[in-house]
Amino acid sequence: MSVFEYSRWDGQEFRPQSADEVFEKLSEYILQHGDDVLRQLDDVDEDELPELIQLIEKEGLIERDEEGKYRVSPKGIRRIQDRALTDLFQTFRRDALGRHDSQQKGEGTVRLEDTRPYVYGDSLANLNMHETLKNAYVRQGGGVPIRLRHEDYVVHETEFQSRCATVVLIDMSGSMGRYGKYHTTKKVAIALQAMVRAQYPQDSIEMIGFYSFASPMTERQLLNSAPKPVSLWDSRVHLRYDLDNLPGRVPQHFTNIHAGLRLARSRLMRHAAGNKQIIVITDGEPTAHLEGREVVLIYPPAEKTAAHTLNEARHCANAGIRISSFALIEDYFYLGLVNFVQEMARVTGGVAAYSSTEDLGQFVFESFIGGRHTRRSSR
Repeated sequence: MSVFEYSRWDGQEFRPQSADEVFEKLSEYILQHGDDVLRQLDDVDEDELPELIQLIEKEGLIERDEEGKYRVSPKGIRRIQDRALTDLFQTFRRDALGRHDSQQKGEGTVRLEDTRPYVYGDSLANLNMHETLKNAYVRQGGGVPIRLRHEDYVVHETEFQSRCATVVLIDMSGSMGRYGKYHTTKKVAIALQAMVRAQYPQDSIEMIGFYSFASPMTERQLLNSAPKPVSLWDSRVHLRYDLDNLPGRVPQHFTNIHAGLRLARSRLMRHAAGNKQIIVITDGEPTAHLEGREVVLIYPPAEKTAAHTLNEARHCANAGIRISSFALIEDYFYLGLVNFVQEMARVTGGVAAYSSTEDLGQFVFESFIGGRHTRRSSR
């Protein structure tokens, strides 16, 4: 028998994976496939549970809920958000992002190079000590000690940082499962949550998923989410469902931007923030809309659905809400979707762009920051 020597590995010490490394891989699977990954852990007997899973549970990154099922803990969610933000920052210039604030001057946390004389009520935290001492020194003709007077004080100008309320509308229709579109969209949204928490704690940000209907998502629900599976393969569809008396099975995989915009406007109107914005991420034209207390599913996309959606977009704009729409184009050039998002930008005075998954992060982040300092008055 031949004797094989693995000299390449001789003398190298085996290093087991850390809890952080295991959790990083687990979280990436969750980002791609939703909470089905955790459900597989629930099916494993306690005695057969891998030691590494027990380790990350001990680290407090995953936990069991009231029913004994595994879920990502709040600590784990923060870890995933921060990691998503770090990953995105590595894909585009760091100096492209930052605290972009309004043009209005006032009390704030961003100090400018410009200075002005001190006015009663100004914060001394913004005192320009060098200019203040120089004024006193010149006034008294030199010498020490330097004695300060009220007229000597100089403070830095600051930029007023307005609060912003943001709703991100995430397409959960069946087609979002292709080409990694939903995985990328979810990662961008999770990273946005991390940036708001770290840099704009005075802001609010909410996530709403839209499919045949629309519903808000908590941080955990967003992490665990996945596109709705396609359940209807007819080449032409025209269905109506009573929202007050829904049957047991309703196709979920349609694209109801109309319902998403309406829900987003309703939630934003409760906020007192100076700036309000909606960011829409979609890969298809709307194929569902609301008529009174009915949801209407139409495929191929119909002008009636587009009209209802654009009308709701106008209501948002009239309420002073900025809308940015991003069309994910990964198939062959999809003229209908591009035309729709451009039309939505036209009727609202907002932003429209189409991009690949690679560019989505930079587009969304730049739009978010731009929307923070764009004050809009109701029409």
